[in-house]
Amino acid sequence: MSRPEVNIQWTDTGEAHEERGLKHRGRQDVRPVPIPPELVKILREHIAEYGTAKDGRIFGSERGGVVASTAYNEVWQAARLLAFTPAQVASPLAKRPYDLRHAAVSLWLNAGVSASDVAERAGHSVDVLLRVYAKCIDGQQAIANKRIGDALAA
Repeated sequence: MSRPEVNIQWTDTGEAHEERGLKHRGRQDVRPVPIPPELVKILREHIAEYGTAKDGRIFGSERGGVVASTAYNEVWQAARLLAFTPAQVASPLAKRPYDLRHAAVSLWLNAGVSASDVAERAGHSVDVLLRVYAKCIDGQQAIANKRIGDALAA
């Protein structure tokens, strides 16, 4: 289940967040997202200290609702000012929180994770993944040549 934020004029309920199934999946489908042990540890510590929202989400607003995009965008922009140089702040680098998704997918591909595994983790088809992210794969020629050479020598 997802709860995307939309303009209230486009919802049947008049609420800013509309519950709907995952894109291109059945209403009851789930998508497991494997995460590294380091992130599991961080999330467990966060939940132990702060708990969860009433509906189980890891982050909730002060009143227990969904955190509005305006709230986390304000925090994001303030964090960019603290973390980045003025030139980086002026650049498109991590301009939006969503850019972290692109950074993660690019990292996984450049780390040599197979396209099918990256697509599954990101919730893409392999076709969409390669169409959107193939341009980010860089510096892999030597590794590819070695793997091909090893396979031919076997």
